[in-house]
Amino acid sequence: MKAGSIAVWNIAPLFQGIGFASVVIVFFCNTYYILILTWGVYYLVKSFSAVLPWSHCNNTWNSPDCVDIFRQEDCTNGTANSTFGNLTCNELADKVSPITEFWEKKVLRLSSGLDDIGSINWELLLCLIGCWLLVYFCVWKGVKSTGKIVYFTATFPYVVLLILLVRGAMLPGATEGIIYYLKPDWSKLGTAQVWIDAGTQIFFSYAIGLGALTALGSYNRFNNDCYKDAFILAVINSGTSFFAGFVVFSILGFMANEQGVDISKVAESGPGLAFIAYPRAVSLMPVAPLWSALFFFMLLLLGLDSQFVGVEGLITAILDLLPARYYFRFQREIAVAICCAIMFLIDLSMLTEGGMYVFQLFDYYSASGMTLLWQTFWQCVVVAWVYGADRFMDDIARMIGYRPFPWMKWCWSFVTPFVCMAIFLFNLINYKPLTYNNSYTYPWWGEAIGWGFALSSMLCVPVTFLYKITCAKGSLRERWQHLTKPIWGAHHLEYMAPDPDVKSLTTLTPVSDNRVIIFESVM
Repeated sequence: MKAGSIAVWNIAPLFQGIGFASVVIVFFCNTYYILILTWGVYYLVKSFSAVLPWSHCNNTWNSPDCVDIFRQEDCTNGTANSTFGNLTCNELADKVSPITEFWEKKVLRLSSGLDDIGSINWELLLCLIGCWLLVYFCVWKGVKSTGKIVYFTATFPYVVLLILLVRGAMLPGATEGIIYYLKPDWSKLGTAQVWIDAGTQIFFSYAIGLGALTALGSYNRFNNDCYKDAFILAVINSGTSFFAGFVVFSILGFMANEQGVDISKVAESGPGLAFIAYPRAVSLMPVAPLWSALFFFMLLLLGLDSQFVGVEGLITAILDLLPARYYFRFQREIAVAICCAIMFLIDLSMLTEGGMYVFQLFDYYSASGMTLLWQTFWQCVVVAWVYGADRFMDDIARMIGYRPFPWMKWCWSFVTPFVCMAIFLFNLINYKPLTYNNSYTYPWWGEAIGWGFALSSMLCVPVTFLYKITCAKGSLRERWQHLTKPIWGAHHLEYMAPDPDVKSLTTLTPVSDNRVIIFESVM
């Protein structure tokens, strides 16, 4: 369709609400995701010191409960030596590590709850400004300039990952960590939450339902082999995640070995892995500042890639809504600046002492697994059942010169919608009120704000459907036929014949270099 996430639904205009939902989700995602980059930059700056500030308890923000790393087996006769004297192991279990205090007291300056917002952390504010400026000047000129930058930001992390893997594999306990990684607990497959987390992770990792892939794909040539690209994307993406697991668990195995505890005790998820577990492990390594700087530099590059794609998806969708006759010079640059400024202003609430609670509201509700599953369910239903799966297969055959494997059609029609709706219902049935760190429970009005975030995108589909069907003229059947009729662009007149024999294209490999026949249009 050569369009962003809204205009692309001209294949079935009645369901253009799917596009509006994508824009809402990607806007929320861009808004809070950059906080991860902000924290990463802060840690990166703090890594340039002789001694990492989170490796000891001799800082102004440390409390009397802070205690350095100790080995569990040192608890002889019920006592352990520490900088605070002889304490029982039970007493040590109630103490706090320096990295946890650095994260909560120095970085987040965590308040008592959502109703205690507090003041802005000015150090984080400077990091946030730097991140947004970096994103703006990488995206403002479009995909051509961004594409050149991504050659570095997407490939260099592989070099860092390889360096960290080699270093991690040489540490004591690394083998146990990797074995723990490769030996799954199959009983967990019977837990609904595992499927919900897995679905959410894959959707986020592949940027499914955000409209970002649609925006990037709109800049391709008409005859680009999108079918092959889909497989390449999936293999490289998941392959990278699998490879990164070796890096992470070799380090976690080392940390568990140093502390004399099971790996499950040191493995964390979410921000805790990147900003607590991994930095703590790095602080135990020789030349700790070097490995810390490498890790957070890699984290920054990976995060920037995601942010580039998200902002590009948002801008492309918005610019598609502007009629061509209103085009003016520097239109894109101004649009990117306005969007970045709005998201920056919202981000200020997450830099406060109660900012982590706001961040988690965005993360849990606005672009969560529930909203993405709902979004993708409707995408599959509209493409497979309203536009038509066979028709869509024909379109792809026109573009790439051969028909995709028939299994794809069955996925769009049955498998994917069923899996999405099943996980969605699992999520809904097993819904639990939001908590922070299993200790703070959000107030009712905090949850209400979160559900407002979620419904702001989920209601786009039914509301747009009802609005369009109500405003149309004619009988209900006539309205349906009119509103589900595709609106083709000018490029379709060039590439799509009235009655092409696409059914005859059955091979799974390109038939020749001349795969797409260009038909002259009579104007």
